[in-house]
Amino acid sequence: MPGFELFGDAERKQVNDVLDTGVLMRYGFDGMRNGIFKAKEFEIALAAKFNSKHAHLVSSGTAAITIALASAGVGAGDEVIIPTFTFVASFEAVLALGAVPILTDVDATLTLDPLAVEKAITSRTKAIMPVHMCGSMADLKALKTICKVHNLILLEDACQAIGGSYDGKPLGTYGDLGALSFDYVKTITCGEGGAILTNNSAYIKNADYYSDHGHDHIGNDRGAETHPFLGYNYRISELNAAVGIAQLNRLDEFLAIQKKNYDILRNALNTIAELKFRKVPEGGIENYSFLSFFLPTEKLTVQTHKALVESGVDGCFYWYDNNWHYYKKWEHLTERKSLGKLPQEVLNGLQDSSKTDFTKSDYWVSRNISCLIKLSWTEEQVFERAQKMVECIKNIL
Repeated sequence: MPGFELFGDAERKQVNDVLDTGVLMRYGFDGMRNGIFKAKEFEIALAAKFNSKHAHLVSSGTAAITIALASAGVGAGDEVIIPTFTFVASFEAVLALGAVPILTDVDATLTLDPLAVEKAITSRTKAIMPVHMCGSMADLKALKTICKVHNLILLEDACQAIGGSYDGKPLGTYGDLGALSFDYVKTITCGEGGAILTNNSAYIKNADYYSDHGHDHIGNDRGAETHPFLGYNYRISELNAAVGIAQLNRLDEFLAIQKKNYDILRNALNTIAELKFRKVPEGGIENYSFLSFFLPTEKLTVQTHKALVESGVDGCFYWYDNNWHYYKKWEHLTERKSLGKLPQEVLNGLQDSSKTDFTKSDYWVSRNISCLIKLSWTEEQVFERAQKMVECIKNIL
């Protein structure tokens, strides 16, 4: 990843199809389109590729999470369980609905720990949202069982794991709903874009309406459409969708390259006895966009990350002190910094950071380094990188 590394003629062709019509909006202007509806085409292809009954395109992965939650009825005061290790969009989407994000420990999978999830459930819990960070997944079978017992919604945030699978199902399709991201640094990209996946016809209808000001999209006269309920503008453009069509057609190509490069690096690092790899639940297959591993202590991990950076091994991330992806740097959430007043339901429900204990998350994330797998590397570059990484790590250990 990311898909922009290999932009080419296929992407240009799709975009030019749209520019030739002059219609950049996904809805309306049928007479000018010459039969070209890129968003619709992308949705059909996406549903087929992911073996999902329904797919609906929106403006971003954040929008996809927001709309997925809204489509299932999540609203003011409802609690949504999310991991401590994720991207800030996870809690932003929840807050946008007036709902309350409940941060919960991660385990060796680097996403939700089912035991911690059980303890976090209250009478206000409405959904559990595992985030498949860095290309791999949570223990979805355990989380699905919890959801069934407590009658909760299982929403997979698969924004960083497009192309991975669990129990034979593409990530994003195992739960009740799935959210994908096609932003500029994802495995396949539209520049900006996202999608909701679901087999639930009611959820997809809600998502369709909600993402376009509540339009019911019945008939051929947009001005005459009715509005069954309130909605907002989360539409994708035809230009973004056009790029996505070309990239989706190349997904298998990208995944094969990622796996090849991943395997070379992992085989090299596997010679280091003190190093342990991220846990992939039984039945899970990563999308190979990152290689994540643990070192014996936090101190050694910090030293190793510094050595990797100094030796020119770019794209290795130490998430423990990262501003965007780990709870320790989310002062804007914990200190409730907002331009406007937050809803009282949110203020009443947010966790008190002085009383939370995420030492289990700290144990795993403080010892983790995740290394990006690029599509544009030559085989020679991958082997050189592997050698450097082994030397750096062995020198520290």
